[in-house]
Amino acid sequence: MKALIFRLLREDCDNNTFQNKLDISRDTLYHLCHRCLSSLILCLSGATCLDESEKDRGTLMGEIAREADNTQWIVSILIDRKMGDEFVKLWADQKELAVLHSKIPTIYRHEISKITAQLCISIGRGEVLVPKETRFALLSTWLEALYDDFKWMRMAGKSVDRKLIEEGLSQTILTLPLPQQQSLLLNWFDRFLNRGDECPNIQTAFEIWWRRAFVKQYVVDSQLQITVCDIPN
Repeated sequence: MKALIFRLLREDCDNNTFQNKLDISRDTLYHLCHRCLSSLILCLSGATCLDESEKDRGTLMGEIAREADNTQWIVSILIDRKMGDEFVKLWADQKELAVLHSKIPTIYRHEISKITAQLCISIGRGEVLVPKETRFALLSTWLEALYDDFKWMRMAGKSVDRKLIEEGLSQTILTLPLPQQQSLLLNWFDRFLNRGDECPNIQTAFEIWWRRAFVKQYVVDSQLQITVCDIPN
């Protein structure tokens, strides 16, 4: 897969106009993204009725990891070329894949959650700009999976930077409207109390939301009360 994309990108560089190069690259990369997602759905569908032999298990883990890695690699190219916005919506819309993901053991699926982490990091850094509706849809579809897989992601790969994921996730949540922040962060708080280090530590985001939602409102209410009391009879 990677060798194929390198060849296609080199061919793109031979185009005479920048616009043609941009269009071809985007279409080609998103076509490959769709192929990877279709392959992941097939792999996870197979995992739901897996023969528990060591051979089948190892083969399936390898296939899922390969397709997830291919997807991450393509997404990194899209992000680098400022084309990642469409993929965020595409990933948020993967309801079928998310349902299949929830039905198989973490050992098979945790590589897939790295895609969600990758997107949150890029959104948090401002490398990918998408509407708040798309950001919330992304988290609604994949945040629970990221929480569930976070421990395995850290154990299975040295390339996983916990701090980067936590910062990206925090920034992604804090750019949402306050009611959506509340829903996501209260759910995180409940999980964090029960599981601790098994899920991302986004305590800073929780504290910022708390101050925005309650401390600021308390100050506003106090000012209103003072204003009312100062009105002469």
